[in-house]
Amino acid sequence: MSPREQEIQRRTVLSETRVTKAVFPPTTNHHNTLFGGTALAWMDEVSFIAATRFCRLPLVTVSSDRIDFKHAIPAGSIVELIGRVIAVGNTSLKVEVEVFVESMSSDARERAITGVFSFVAIDEQKKPVPVLVL
Repeated sequence: MSPREQEIQRRTVLSETRVTKAVFPPTTNHHNTLFGGTALAWMDEVSFIAATRFCRLPLVTVSSDRIDFKHAIPAGSIVELIGRVIAVGNTSLKVEVEVFVESMSSDARERAITGVFSFVAIDEQKKPVPVLVL
């Protein structure tokens, strides 16, 4: 394994980000489930934190790839968002976010949403810069 691959592996482990939230009425829609826009905002935030932990540089979100809403998340649920760096380019990173839902009254949980967010590292002039300097 090359020094670059070793460093990517090391940083990937250190950058994993987990956030737990409760789904309360202000975050729900007319179906009394988590509003999709709120879920996307939470996912973007968790992916941004993971990407920042990986490279410790200013970043901008440049895209969100396929977002799959597999299960509705009812009000009164607990959700855990887990962000992991899954790809490293020259100036960009991809972070996958999984959203798990569990009831407040049982410990069973299931994956409800998945998505991938892409970021580019930038300098003071908003120009792309390498995410990894060895």
